Amino acid sequence: MSALAEAVRGMVFIHAAPKALCPHIEWAIGRALGDPAAIRWEDQPVLPGARRAEVPWEGREGSGAAIASALRGWPDVRFEVTEEGGVEGSRWMHTPSLGMTRTTVDALGTVLVSEHRVRAAMELAGRDLAALHRELRGALGTDWDDELEAFRHASDASPVIWLHKAG
Repeated sequence: MSALAEAVRGMVFIHAAPKALCPHIEWAIGRALGDPAAIRWEDQPVLPGARRAEVPWEGREGSGAAIASALRGWPDVRFEVTEEGGVEGSRWMHTPSLGMTRTTVDALGTVLVSEHRVRAAMELAGRDLAALHRELRGALGTDWDDELEAFRHASDASPVIWLHKAG
């Protein structure tokens, strides 16, 4: 990695993937990072026949977007990719029914919504409070969070523990 490229890190959470796609997913993540990915797969109890995995990664800025783009090609895969480095980070979420979304997050994982996005939501909704609610849920990624929540809890027993260096 060149001195000019900022090193970042993140996680890939494959919440549910068809077993037949697992080797392809490993290849796609490895290609996005420029380094082969050896992934430990487990059964996904929420969706019988599916597999799940959690993968920490380190790479260049933009690697999270490259991973998410590579995984997006399989519509039946439920996943999240995070990238952190500096003040703000990103989180990409994908579900078969909603497609993919990206949110900006701070160091604590709080979703940050720009004033431009809030103004656009207000403009689109007009005086319709229900429409404003829908627009803000979209800006926050709430529908993706709701759909992925059951799959996240299935990972509570995961062997991956990733601690960051503190102050």
